[in-house]
Amino acid sequence: MRILLTGATGMVGQGTLRECLLSSDVTEVLAIGRTPAPQQHPKLRQLILPDIGNLTGHETELTGFDACLFCAGISSVGLSEAEYTRITYDITMSFARTLVQVNPQMTFVFVSGMGSDSTEQGRTMWARIKGRTENALQKIGFKAVYIFRPGFIQPLHGVRSKTRLYQFIYDLTGPLISVLPGSLKKHINTTERLGRAMIHAARSGAPKTILEPVDINSL
Repeated sequence: MRILLTGATGMVGQGTLRECLLSSDVTEVLAIGRTPAPQQHPKLRQLILPDIGNLTGHETELTGFDACLFCAGISSVGLSEAEYTRITYDITMSFARTLVQVNPQMTFVFVSGMGSDSTEQGRTMWARIKGRTENALQKIGFKAVYIFRPGFIQPLHGVRSKTRLYQFIYDLTGPLISVLPGSLKKHINTTERLGRAMIHAARSGAPKTILEPVDINSL
């Protein structure tokens, strides 16, 4: 498979890129982002853009890919609804609209979040906007769209969050996860499992369109 990947420098994207480069199913990864990922690998190419929502002039480079794993995203903390909408909805949809024109048979995997609001009517700002983005992506015309809604994500293999507070929480809670009962562990995703599950969805599909933490681990 030839894979497009966004968010390769974020925590989820780092883990997903690692799994793509390790997978025998993946022959090429084109990482698209504002800053380059530090990895170098024969499978990896990078396209650095000031705004991933504007792909004008790069359409030829984006053709012939089997799947897009959209891992770019940002916390809503400290952002107004307008700012969060621009980053989460507007940029994602602009990116996807260009991509579906050149790769209509592509599978698009969008990393959302547990608690996203498909009704778009709830009180929580980020959940409404994530839900709106999920809904719009499912109507855009790709061969298949899968929505991943991870909950707590445990970073593995040296993967780190760029948000200091989040990384502090991961460092604090990481040792505790190993002693949790199995009934709770199944609700926790790791960067490794998340990346592998996205590759599986790209290759073979998934039993449902929206995948919650337990579904991701099962996949």
